[in-house]
Amino acid sequence: MDLLYTNFRIPVEEDGLLIATLARKLKVPSDSISGLRFLRRSLDARKKPNLTFVYTIQFSLSVPNTEVNRILARVPGLKEAPVEIPVLWNKPSIVLKHRPVVIGAGPAGYFAALALARRGYAPLVLERGDSVEERTRKVQEFWDTGTLDTESNVQFGEGGAGTFSDGKLTTRIQDRRISDVLRTFVKHGAPSEIQFLAKPHIGTDVLKEVVKGIRMEIESLGGEIRFQTKVTGLIPSTGRMKGVIVNHGEEIPAEAVILAIGHSARDVYKLLHSMNITLERKSFAIGLRVEHPQALINLSQYGVEEHPQVGPADYQLTYQDVTTGRGAYAFCMCPGGKVVAATSEEGGVVTNGMSGYARDTQIANSAIVVTVGPEDFSTAHPLAGLEFQRKWEHKAFIAGGSNYHAPAQRVIDFLERRVTGRFDLSPTYAPGVVPCELHGVLPTPVGDVLDRALRVFNGKIKGFAGEKATLTGVETRTSAPIRIVRNTQGESSSMEGLYPAGEGAGYAGGITSAAVDGLRSAEYLMAQYAPIG
Repeated sequence: MDLLYTNFRIPVEEDGLLIATLARKLKVPSDSISGLRFLRRSLDARKKPNLTFVYTIQFSLSVPNTEVNRILARVPGLKEAPVEIPVLWNKPSIVLKHRPVVIGAGPAGYFAALALARRGYAPLVLERGDSVEERTRKVQEFWDTGTLDTESNVQFGEGGAGTFSDGKLTTRIQDRRISDVLRTFVKHGAPSEIQFLAKPHIGTDVLKEVVKGIRMEIESLGGEIRFQTKVTGLIPSTGRMKGVIVNHGEEIPAEAVILAIGHSARDVYKLLHSMNITLERKSFAIGLRVEHPQALINLSQYGVEEHPQVGPADYQLTYQDVTTGRGAYAFCMCPGGKVVAATSEEGGVVTNGMSGYARDTQIANSAIVVTVGPEDFSTAHPLAGLEFQRKWEHKAFIAGGSNYHAPAQRVIDFLERRVTGRFDLSPTYAPGVVPCELHGVLPTPVGDVLDRALRVFNGKIKGFAGEKATLTGVETRTSAPIRIVRNTQGESSSMEGLYPAGEGAGYAGGITSAAVDGLRSAEYLMAQYAPIG
């Protein structure tokens, strides 16, 4: 019989003895347990430094049914495993005249394309940036020299913005498609542990190889990926898609288009607005990147400066400001990582966090951000949030010397509103930093809330606002400032055959949720259209 066991707890030091511990807990022979599958593993550090892994596992138990019933009655959290129900697909009556087009090769675009390719639709993927190999070279050149390619950078190119991050796969959504996303990552080179860790991550180094593997599978199934192919126009016909224009000239016919542009494709938002595609302003968050010695975070979270069995510690911090009603929180926390330059436009400075799979830089960083919304924007225009981002990115650019260096400051100096030029922990941001009073590159309400939030966070993690804490600004691309409104069939409410998807459409926030929304958009398309011939 297959059983499901939730809240199975084991000290981290005994993790290698899991089956023996399970057998002892159930009072059965070890050899009666087989087919063990890890569904989830989290860490309980409440009794630090004594840490405990908490598992959800599935396994087969070969003992008489009467004994199984006794075990089920005796062991809390143990029950029969549910039977998975397969998804049934209906073949639609409308047959496509042209292959579907997917705009964007980030997680939403690639997973949409992969779903289409696996069911015979032979999609065409259009990506404005480069392949991940060439993109990596250009990003490194920008970090080394400040030479920016506005079409191939941390935001644009194969793999999307998440490729140059920590590769975090944590998501708050509950969706049947998540397991398919994780299996696909593992199939193409990600560690199998991501399928059960509570906070899975791949790291930018591994994620690049995974992205190439997904590309190759799409192509092997008849799909096509075209890089350096920027969508510069849509071709409508009586309220529905007829095709797209790329690179300001070539027309590609298509009656079904998945729009997975990512949250930084500001020119595409402008194009959509000019064509009367319904857009909505939405809230997001802006702030600064904070860095600490990883040992400081480990000591707070684990009770020791290093714990080899569990790796570098992360944290989750939130603060609700009673004065303004705004929330502040840690976002995109990267243990053992670094802060990177992530702009996609000339004349702006944008920060982000990144780490490799090993998370071994000994520096922890995260964004500390404050919520902003339509009430903070200068107008009611649908693109007002975009202009709000651009305004503060440009202020950071000027403050950093107008050469893509970033303004930076110790936390303790930020709280005292002074510039000392001193850094007890050197900022990791490249191309470089300039000492600056960071309140000047933030909206006054955001800076004021950060003051109060950082002091509260210092009470939760000792030293969080201490001398060895460094701030670099600004972080503005936490999520899309716009939502492309879609109907219950997943299409744009203004254009039949146009399927907005992922983070850029305003329906996701991170790699996994964007991939899931890409799969969902492909399902919407496949529910309406059958593949060519």
